[in-house]
Amino acid sequence: MIEADNLLPGDKIPSERELSDRLNVGRSSVREALRALELLGLIETRRGEGTFIRDFQEHKLVELLGTFFLQDKKVQEDLAETKRLIEIDCLKIVAFFAPAQEIKSLIDWVKEEEFHDDDFFLKIAILNRNRLLERIWRIVNSYARTSDKVLADTKKEDYHTLLTYLLERDEEKAIETYLIKIRNMSKDE
Repeated sequence: MIEADNLLPGDKIPSERELSDRLNVGRSSVREALRALELLGLIETRRGEGTFIRDFQEHKLVELLGTFFLQDKKVQEDLAETKRLIEIDCLKIVAFFAPAQEIKSLIDWVKEEEFHDDDFFLKIAILNRNRLLERIWRIVNSYARTSDKVLADTKKEDYHTLLTYLLERDEEKAIETYLIKIRNMSKDE
């Protein structure tokens, strides 16, 4: 139902009565299910406003699971590599399909705002036209944040350079900038 109604974190879900009608179950069953979802932290009820979907990334279960299986060094390396591959694919799609005005808006944002690497790549993942790739990035990034890997300091100019290459539709230089300047990898890696 969330998918069919295209609901996102922060969106209001239907009332108990509507859920009961749509799911063809009693209101007490709906109430019990909503209570369970709220206890899990997946939804929140605001008095007088309704019930809203919470952002799964804030959910402690992601952090808990991450610390459990990210203890293995190889898994951490695989996770970092997976994140890089997804980000590269997002960059390729943005270089080819994103409207120039959207890229220019990102350039302005980089110039004016203080941000973290995650903020930047969330915007890239959203700008890429593949919604599934964006969702996968969000999940992989959630787990990557729980690992011990700390990114080196990347200068704003490096993000600006990357965006400039995207605006010029120079996919090769954009990815090279991403790998060398932002992910601090050598050409041989």
